[in-house]
Amino acid sequence: MAIIDGKKVKLFSLSSNRALAEEISKASGIELSTADVVRFADGEISVNIEESVRGHDVFVIQSTSRPANEHLMELLILADAVKRASAKTLTVIMPYYGYSRQDRKSKSRQPITAKLIADMLQVAGIDRVISIDLHAAQIQGFFNIPIDNFPAAPLLADYFCYSKKLENVVVVSPDHGGVTRARIFARFFDAPLAIIDKRRPEPNKAVVQNIVGEVKGKIAIMVDDIIDTGGTLVAGAEALLEAGATKVYAAATHAVFSNDALDRLQGSVFEEVVVTNTIKIDHQPHHTKIKQLSIGPLLGQSILHIVKDEPISQIFDQISHNESSHQ
Repeated sequence: MAIIDGKKVKLFSLSSNRALAEEISKASGIELSTADVVRFADGEISVNIEESVRGHDVFVIQSTSRPANEHLMELLILADAVKRASAKTLTVIMPYYGYSRQDRKSKSRQPITAKLIADMLQVAGIDRVISIDLHAAQIQGFFNIPIDNFPAAPLLADYFCYSKKLENVVVVSPDHGGVTRARIFARFFDAPLAIIDKRRPEPNKAVVQNIVGEVKGKIAIMVDDIIDTGGTLVAGAEALLEAGATKVYAAATHAVFSNDALDRLQGSVFEEVVVTNTIKIDHQPHHTKIKQLSIGPLLGQSILHIVKDEPISQIFDQISHNESSHQ
């Protein structure tokens, strides 16, 4: 337990990303408390909290990444346990919001699962959610509680600006839906924007049809929020080189990396694929093209600001600047 501004604070981590939780603990100065996740023979989950949380401001770290359903149930069950144990408040730090790509109905009779998840979290008694780069901004409107949606763009852009020192850059959106995200990223470089025009014959597959914008003779940085199988991104990178780009990098927030994505990216034309650690990835030493940046300092400082009732909107710029100065 930590005492901050006279408030009792506890920090818990579930099983999705223990390494990130330890970084957040270090950045906030709040020791991780113990919550044991128990799995019964039939697959049911239970959570045992080994210490009192009565009257505490409780923070729980859990991305709902693969296996999404397991991690979601862990979170809901812990939330129920914490509220029944008379915690004062419960804040969930969910760097990656699973099911966020199901944010609207694109066909008849489809669910809006991102809204369903929001409802479940609120029914479980959660008071606030902190996330990084929600797939769709409107997900914030699915909640009737505060939700802080931090951008990863400053951290990623600082890496390319200060560590790689890239010049003559063009920022590329891998599709029309990501143009706003890419435009924000391009402002850090004062760089032009290009768009890959593609069609999706089926989920996780895409066919590049055209590149809108000038990429010849430039270093291209493809910007996205999620890398899943990597197939779409790799096809886009190959098209950019064919169109005259000298080098291609990728920058993304969430490394979902399904199936053989790591090997696919390692064998691709990318110079480097830069992601954050919102999701734990088990990359091997031979995956030399994968660079993972930490959001731990951001989230650790966010906890302190929330507890102290201080504004948190400017934290990320400060953290990313400090990180880049130490690269």
